[in-house]
Amino acid sequence: MTSPLQQKLKITGPTAITANRLSDGVVVWLTPSHGWSTDIADAAIATTSDVAMTLLSVANGDEIHAVGAYPARVVVVNGRAAPVNLRERIRVGGPTIAFEARA
Repeated sequence: MTSPLQQKLKITGPTAITANRLSDGVVVWLTPSHGWSTDIADAAIATTSDVAMTLLSVANGDEIHAVGAYPARVVVVNGRAAPVNLRERIRVGGPTIAFEARA
């Protein structure tokens, strides 16, 4: 069943569906073949609310592999998707601090 939030989804530009892989929490992106990739460049890009809703429904139906799916705005540069907002840039780029090894 579609949640009220998903029913109000408005797409104002290129959007990709992202989630976290269930097995290890790694950030993944829904691909055009409805699989998952750790590379945002492989993501299926929606440009309308209807397409985004379809992709989000596919993602939410695959909770065996990925959880917490949601739409994220992207920009397409030279045919390659890149995140628009800070949260997604951090998720794509990894932690913002270096972890020190502890003895």
